[in-house]
Amino acid sequence: MYPSSGVHSSYTRGMTKTAAKATRATRFLEQAGVAFTVHAYDYDPSATRIGLQAAAALGEPPERVLKTLMIFVDDKPACVIVPSDREVAMKKLAAALGGKSARTMPAADAERISGYKIGGISPFGQTRAIPVAIDASALAHDAVYVNAGQRGWQLRLRPHDVAVVLRAVVAPVVA
Repeated sequence: MYPSSGVHSSYTRGMTKTAAKATRATRFLEQAGVAFTVHAYDYDPSATRIGLQAAAALGEPPERVLKTLMIFVDDKPACVIVPSDREVAMKKLAAALGGKSARTMPAADAERISGYKIGGISPFGQTRAIPVAIDASALAHDAVYVNAGQRGWQLRLRPHDVAVVLRAVVAPVVA
């Protein structure tokens, strides 16, 4: 499906690599040599659950479309990646990242710390390095979708590559 090494990026649904603008997330993955494809979908800003809306628009099961959430663990910023149909278990997440408590980051802080807008937050290419956790269930799939750093764009890549390139803690962190 994907080459074992080297970059394999392609843009789908009418986008070409030269016509589509890159994001910090796509540049990050290209520099890391991670294989991925970019998939555009019709982003609905009125959706109450953006990850589920993305999964439906892509025609993918929600457990393969991962959402990126910005959180505070012991009042320090962190990021968690979980299936779009699941909720984070904050105590499990805090423990996985070596903390005592975790809470959702307010939108303004999430945008400022990640450098991305809500609905387009990617774990790749954030403005500063922060701890990342990925739910262990994501690694059961051959490929997953993760936000590409722009509303309406998803990256399709191997979940193992997500964990490795982000140096993420892999743990069961969903309720």
